[in-house]
Amino acid sequence: MAKKLLIVLLWLVATTALPQEVLNGPVISWEKLSYEFGDIIQGEKIEHTFKFKNTGTAALVITNVEVTCGCTVPKGWPRDPIMPGEKGEITVAFNSSGKIGRQNKVITITSNSVGTTNHVMIVANVLEKKR
Repeated sequence: MAKKLLIVLLWLVATTALPQEVLNGPVISWEKLSYEFGDIIQGEKIEHTFKFKNTGTAALVITNVEVTCGCTVPKGWPRDPIMPGEKGEITVAFNSSGKIGRQNKVITITSNSVGTTNHVMIVANVLEKKR
């Protein structure tokens, strides 16, 4: 009986330690996950720079930044590895031509980050252009 209890105890220790190992590596920590532009006039072009820090223990590598429509464009992101403790930026532009009303644009960041979100968002309320 004691041997079975010891085996179960060792198994519990091993499986609960596993998630801590998974989080050992690069971690992207965002200054803000979303940015609200407020009201803008249809046709305006706006942009925002999302700032982040690698709070992990290994180099962070961003391999791609994707958007959901052609009205939103990733203008730049670091191509070189971001070492632990270093900061980086991703700039995203939005063209409100042909849009009206509330716009929520999700930007997906593909990286080797563990245990963190890989999405940021810009939000704007596009008002009809007065003629």
